[in-house]
Amino acid sequence: MGRILALDYGKVRCGLAVSDPLKMIANGLDTVGRKDLNDELSRLLKEYEIERLVIGEPKRHSGESSEVERDIQKLIRTLQSNHPDLPISRMDERFTSKMAMDAMITMGATRKQRQQKGNIDKISATLILQDYLNNPLT
Repeated sequence: MGRILALDYGKVRCGLAVSDPLKMIANGLDTVGRKDLNDELSRLLKEYEIERLVIGEPKRHSGESSEVERDIQKLIRTLQSNHPDLPISRMDERFTSKMAMDAMITMGATRKQRQQKGNIDKISATLILQDYLNNPLT
């Protein structure tokens, strides 16, 4: 039974999360630098038998796409070329960083843990994926 992988794409690093086999619960995986992203995605697609990729769609408060969207579109084209059978969905990721920070505070994370950007990226990817699992789009 395949899983769903989510990606919170950032300027420096990307957060990753994967669903359970029943596609009900999102679990944070890790963060990866952008230069290593394609190799890591290829590895994860095989390891977890990924059947769908969900990529966060960064938007400004006004609803306009953020400047990183061009890089995401380039990544999507590369993924579609390398993995033509992999469906890719997008989820609005506005406020996931704020929600991730709030979650870390609620869980009792130390100030040092909250300042580690990788932790926020991983939790943001988890939030993106859980939102998708709760409201699947095709």
